[in-house]
Amino acid sequence: MRHGKKFNHLGRKTAHRKAMLANMACSLIEHKRINTTVAKAKALKQFVEPMITKSKEDTTHNRRIVMAKLRQKDAVTELFRDVAVKVGDRPGGYTRIIKLGNRLGDNADMAMIELVDYNELYNANKPQKKSTRRSRRGGSKPAAAAPVETTATNEEE
Repeated sequence: MRHGKKFNHLGRKTAHRKAMLANMACSLIEHKRINTTVAKAKALKQFVEPMITKSKEDTTHNRRIVMAKLRQKDAVTELFRDVAVKVGDRPGGYTRIIKLGNRLGDNADMAMIELVDYNELYNANKPQKKSTRRSRRGGSKPAAAAPVETTATNEEE
């Protein structure tokens, strides 16, 4: 029985799968988007998002954890220096998978996986985040309007 075994092995042994995901993660960090199959993109998303979360806090311990998974020093450096600064305020969801259709050779489902904050086409349409917040108690506008009405009624009498 295969109860609780949801991990996609991608048709590879453990060492081959870990090496492939590490190489794909380094390519994603370096190029900000890569084309691959949908299954590999989903596996890569689960592999790379925890490392991006770890890169938001630049400690020696986090660098060593990420280095053990990625195995490339320049990718780790770029992740902690450039990518972590750009995704600093995002609470998660650092990557986006866009399906591209089927590959001509073997009809495999293809997808593009990219870092969300590096795509200017999607980020240009969104308005900038407002710095003010609305309160649920009513705020200052109704309170300021109420005394004006009472003074107007007092002047009429």
